[in-house]
Amino acid sequence: MKYRKWNKINKEISVLGFGAMRLPVLDGDYSTIDEPTATEMIRHAIDSGVNYIDTAYPYHGEKGEIFVGKVLKDGYREKVFLTTKLPVGRLKEKGDMEKIFNEQLMKLDVEYLDFYLLHAVNRNSWENCKKLGVMDYLKKLKKEGKIRNIGFSFHDSPEIFKEVADSYDWDLIQIQFNYADTRIQAGMESFDYAREKGFNIVIMEPLKGGTLADELPEELIAHFESSGYDMSPVEWAFRWLYNFPEVKLILSGMSTMKQVEDNLRIFDNAEANSMSEDEIRVMKEAIEIIEKNTAVPCTDCKYCLPCPSGVKIPVMFKLYNSYTSFSSKEKAVARYKGWREMDENKFTADQCIRCNQCIEKCPQGIAIPDKLEELDKILYQPE
Repeated sequence: MKYRKWNKINKEISVLGFGAMRLPVLDGDYSTIDEPTATEMIRHAIDSGVNYIDTAYPYHGEKGEIFVGKVLKDGYREKVFLTTKLPVGRLKEKGDMEKIFNEQLMKLDVEYLDFYLLHAVNRNSWENCKKLGVMDYLKKLKKEGKIRNIGFSFHDSPEIFKEVADSYDWDLIQIQFNYADTRIQAGMESFDYAREKGFNIVIMEPLKGGTLADELPEELIAHFESSGYDMSPVEWAFRWLYNFPEVKLILSGMSTMKQVEDNLRIFDNAEANSMSEDEIRVMKEAIEIIEKNTAVPCTDCKYCLPCPSGVKIPVMFKLYNSYTSFSSKEKAVARYKGWREMDENKFTADQCIRCNQCIEKCPQGIAIPDKLEELDKILYQPE
């Protein structure tokens, strides 16, 4: 495992971080973690050198922190830097901050946190943070030693990113960044701004919700295969990121032991400035291919759920992207037709009633009802 020294913190942290957002579950129920399997995965990663664990209040139906607390028993807490996040979108009054933070300490069964982040900051939640004095509360926690470092994770435009970035001398910033998202959300513009300011940069969604692992357009697969390099799409994605010296850590939401093993192998070579000029060319061309093929910039974060009408929004958008670029059109159309014509338990795009609750929750800023209507018109092709 490779490590990088962080600014101000003066400690070396593994380039690979374990994101506890997509742990294995039982019977497809996101709130029911397969604890024996997930425990084996996380502890194996730690035993292999990973020393950064990331969770958050809403993960796995608000049970994720409880599970992470269990995993870090038996001496594992002392081996890692532990991160969780304050769900700023849920704050209604000042007292909510202390209530939620104490609940998180109880769930994790710890006395302090190495990193505490404002979770999924966007335009609206940032205004709420300022109104409630969230930063004053976090600075108080840091002074008391209950948190060691303060940061924020971000889902909005570069304009808002700069405002938040300039508001405090952050110990870390966490952004969605990958070669498919250089122009989406914070994107390259915010990444450049963060490194100019010398922030410790943590990357989330390095594989765009798994899309860059196994849902690539055929054109891009052929591009990688013809490049002359023996690397998987996952390795290309990670390699592009860890080539930036300012990237201190890359979070991976691992769901299987195979993913853990693959990532450990890939990050064993995680050196900055290690890509050749020809490899950089390959990735530049890959970015061009991706940009012309993505219909909806959904990362399957599930923040839009539950939908009052039962629409499985991330499932719908994944299928839509499959239709436009990531798999055969015939399979996508057939699958959507089957789902749409079910007699009960309907969850397809046509069930949308345009209540717009999902728009407020979506960290990507997607006009979800419009996109649902669009995909229904395109994918539903009755005989």
